[in-house]
Amino acid sequence: MNWTKLEHLLLKAQPERAVTDGPALNHTRLCEQALSLAAGLQAQSVQRIAVHLEDAADLAITLLGAWRAGVSVLLPADLQAQTRQRWSGEVDLWLTDQVGDAHLSDYRHSPLSAATLDLDRCQLSLCTSGSSGEPKRIDKNLRQLANEVEALEHLWGADLGQACIIGSVATQHIYGLLFRVLWPLCAGRSFVRKQLAFPEDLQRASREHSAFAWVASPALLKRMGDNLDWPALSAVRRVFSSGGALPAEAAQSLHERLNQWPTEIFGSSETGGIAWRQGHDLWQPFADIELSQDSDGALLIASPYLPPGHVEHTADAARITADGRFELLGRLDRIVKLEEKRISLPMLEQALMDHAWVAEARLGVVQENRASLGVLLVLSEQGLHALRNQGRRTLTQELRQHLSQHCEALALPRRWRLLRQLPLNAQGKLPQAEVEALLLAPRPKTPEVLQQVEVDGEWSLQLAVPPDLAYFSGHFPLAPVLPGVVQVEWALMLGQQLMGLPAKFAGMEVLKFQQLVRPGDEVQLHLRFDPARGKLYFAYRNETATCSSGRILLEAANA
Repeated sequence: MNWTKLEHLLLKAQPERAVTDGPALNHTRLCEQALSLAAGLQAQSVQRIAVHLEDAADLAITLLGAWRAGVSVLLPADLQAQTRQRWSGEVDLWLTDQVGDAHLSDYRHSPLSAATLDLDRCQLSLCTSGSSGEPKRIDKNLRQLANEVEALEHLWGADLGQACIIGSVATQHIYGLLFRVLWPLCAGRSFVRKQLAFPEDLQRASREHSAFAWVASPALLKRMGDNLDWPALSAVRRVFSSGGALPAEAAQSLHERLNQWPTEIFGSSETGGIAWRQGHDLWQPFADIELSQDSDGALLIASPYLPPGHVEHTADAARITADGRFELLGRLDRIVKLEEKRISLPMLEQALMDHAWVAEARLGVVQENRASLGVLLVLSEQGLHALRNQGRRTLTQELRQHLSQHCEALALPRRWRLLRQLPLNAQGKLPQAEVEALLLAPRPKTPEVLQQVEVDGEWSLQLAVPPDLAYFSGHFPLAPVLPGVVQVEWALMLGQQLMGLPAKFAGMEVLKFQQLVRPGDEVQLHLRFDPARGKLYFAYRNETATCSSGRILLEAANA
C-alpha cells in the first residue's frame, strides 16, 4: 500500500492515486482544489472557519486547504439555529452546502505552493455535548489525528488492501472523519463521497466495487435484513461499527451472513479510539493506550490521540482484566446515545424549561422496539391552562416544535408523561431508573389520594386528578373533561377499598353532573354507605360548588 503521511498529503501530487469516484477525483485534483482554497482563505485573512459538508471529498479538500492556509477548522455537529448562534462568534465564516454560506466552489484562486502541514499547529475542533448539558468544543491538532490513522493502518491495513471505503456515518464526527476520510486518504484507498443511510444504498455501492469495506453504525447494521444479496455482500473485507452499542443479536446475524464478526470501535470525540473488539471478546485497547480507573470505576484514558500528559476522565464504568482488556459496565452520567447520536439530557431539559408552559422536566430513554426519549413534565400554570383549553396533543406538539430549535428530530421526545410534581426521593433526587420506569408505565386511570378522613363511618377524600389521565384523550381531545362514568367508577372503587361494600353493582339513582372536572383539579369526594338500603352516596366538590353526586345501588354477591 502506498502510504502517505497525513502531513504530506499536499506535498506531492500523485495523479495515479484515486481519491473518489462518482464523480471521480484523483490526488492531483484534490491538491489543486485544496491549495486554491488555501489561497482564497489567506486572501480574505480568514483565521477560523466552521465547516459542515455532506460530500466527504469536499470535506477532505476543505480540511487540507484550511490547514495549508493556517486556518483552524471547527466541525459543528449540525446546522441548527442554536448551533450556529453558539459558534458564530468563534469563527470568521461558515463553509457549508447551504444558501447564504461560503461554498467550496467560491474559491478559484491561484493555488498556494505545496508544503508539509505542521502537525502541531494545524487545528481541528469537534463539537459534542458535555456532562453539564452545554455543547462542548474539543480541540485537536493534526499530530493526534495522524497518530490515530497510522494506528488504524497498522492494525487493519493489510486486511483492507485496495478496498473502497463505504460509509453510513457522518464525517462531522470523529469516527466518520477518521475512517471515511483521513485514513483512506493516507492509505490511497478510494472512498464513497456520500453518507449512505440505508442498507439498500450500502448494497448498491458495494456492488460497484470488487473490494470494499463498510464504516457503519449499529443503527444501520441492525436494520440489514433478509432482503439483501448476502452472498455478494460477503465479499466485504471488514465491517466497522461505532457510535453506540451493537446489539449482540445484530453482531451474531452479521457473523452468520458474512462469515466475519463486525469490528466494533469504542471511543469518543474527546479521546478518539480507545479499544476494539469482535464478537463476544472483551475490548482490546489500541496500542499505546493506557487505562486506569477512578474510585467509582470510571475509565481514565491516557492516549497518543490526546494532548501529551492529559488523562481523560470518562463516564464509562468498566472492569479491567489482568491482561489489560476490559468489559464495559455502563455510563455514569446522563449523556445518552440514540442511533449513535450523543444527546445531553440536561441540555434538553433546560430547553424545555425555558418554555412558559413547563415548570420542571426530566428526560429518560424508553427502551422498547426502538429506543427513543421520553419526558416527565410538570406544567406551569400557563401550561396547565393550555392543556385544559387546547388538549394534550396540541400541548405536546407545541413543546416538540419549541424543542426542535435546540436539537435534531431524533432527540425529540416520543413519550410524554404529565405529572403534578416530580416524585423526588428523601434526598431530593429522582434516580434515572425511576424516570425510565415512569416513562414505561401506562398513563394513570385512577386519582391521586392526597388525604382521607373517616368520621362516624363516612369518608372524605381529597383527590388530585392526574393531568395525564388516560381517559382525557377521548373525552375530549381539545378540551379534556373527566367523564361521568369514571367519576362513578372512582367512587365505587374507593368505597370498596375503605368500607367493605357489597360486591354486586345493581344500578344508579339521581345522578347529577353540575361542574366540569378538568386535568390537574383537586376535588373532595364524600362517601357514605347506607347498609339497610344497599346504597353508596357520593358527591364530588371543588372549592366552590358540587361537581357531581348520586347513589350507587349495591347487592351482596349471592343475592
